[in-house]
Amino acid sequence: MTTLAPLQAVTAGRRRSPRDAGIDLVRAVCLAIVVALHSLMVGVSLGSNGPVFENAAEGHAWFIPVSFFVQVMPLFFIVGGFSTRLAYRSARSRGTGAAGFVAGRVQRLLGPAIVMIAVVGVSLLTMTIAGIPADMVAEAGFRISQPLWFLGVYLGIQALAPAMITAHERAPRITLALLALSVIGVDVAAATTGIGGIALLNLGFVWLLVQQLGFWLADGQIDSLSVRARAAIGIGALVSLIAVIAVGIYPANMYAALNPPSAALILLGIAQLAALSLARPWLRRVAERELVRDVASWINARSMTIYLWHMPLLIALAAIGLVGAMNGVLPLPDPGTGAWWATRPIWIALAFVATALVSQFAGRWERRAMPTPTASTRRAVIASIAGVLSAVVLLVSGITVVTAIMSVLLMRVALATAANPPLGGRSRYQRVMLSTSPHA
Repeated sequence: MTTLAPLQAVTAGRRRSPRDAGIDLVRAVCLAIVVALHSLMVGVSLGSNGPVFENAAEGHAWFIPVSFFVQVMPLFFIVGGFSTRLAYRSARSRGTGAAGFVAGRVQRLLGPAIVMIAVVGVSLLTMTIAGIPADMVAEAGFRISQPLWFLGVYLGIQALAPAMITAHERAPRITLALLALSVIGVDVAAATTGIGGIALLNLGFVWLLVQQLGFWLADGQIDSLSVRARAAIGIGALVSLIAVIAVGIYPANMYAALNPPSAALILLGIAQLAALSLARPWLRRVAERELVRDVASWINARSMTIYLWHMPLLIALAAIGLVGAMNGVLPLPDPGTGAWWATRPIWIALAFVATALVSQFAGRWERRAMPTPTASTRRAVIASIAGVLSAVVLLVSGITVVTAIMSVLLMRVALATAANPPLGGRSRYQRVMLSTSPHA
């Protein structure tokens, strides 16, 4: 991406950490796939009535088989569950309780998010003042808001992680079974009643179940199975997925299966889990190569920043290309044409470079030292709810100036509540100054 010089400082303290380098590599690759996929989906052209923004992959038969490989969200949540299991174990060993752990997650996830939303809100306001047509401003805000479902869902399941880890420790099989039954129950209810809103419940159940699979992987329960057993589980899940698609229960497009998620993504996730477990010895060897380790560490240190900023940057790059085409400076081939495909490698590379450059700067809000989380259970709950609502506000009608303001205010409430400095609200600096003051 960018120069690797800053990587030395980022990774120097991480190389002897208990983190799994292979899992970190998988997370970095998943994030790169997401950026590349969204880059490919951005389609902009000049129609008879003006600029046209579209999903360049939507409705095309070629994308269906590709979707089985680029739909990495189940794998992303599995490795997230793996890391969460280890992080919570480490937090408990340091004496941090469940509330403190959740408060820390709120700080880490919303710290970079509040900056991005504020910048996008100001940008949309500037576009409006500059006279950009309202429908184009609204389209930009909508496109940028689409990937933010991940922020709300991931924050929600991280807030529930201590409870889900406890359930995993006490009754791992029963917990998985109950979540699986909940997912299937929601799918059946949505299909039989025709009420699509019911399916939104699986935004919780599906990703909680997939996160739970990550707990199993972290505990070594998956890797302890024989190679034959893991291969059989993976192949069986994939065959089952193809079967339910063939009979018309679920869509063949795994990206379409994301909205809302269903049992189809559980089957895909199980297949990905089996493949990940089988590949872990090889992944560890690859991940220990210095260049691979440094790049993966750089990405993981800025993972939320990269995820948050890549879509605004794609929209900005598309707008620049559109302006260039309207002024006859840049070519703008129609999506799906030969010329369009020929320019995709350059376009995706440009998206990676732009995202890396901005993340190098904006990543400071994700990597900065956080206040020691000492929140009570009540404050951790309030912070989590406010954080989730800050994402929901944006998803309901897209990002606008108004929703950006509302979201930033909710995030500010969440961050302030999660910080909860001890000793009557005093910061660490204030406590040191008080302890050395002659009037203390």
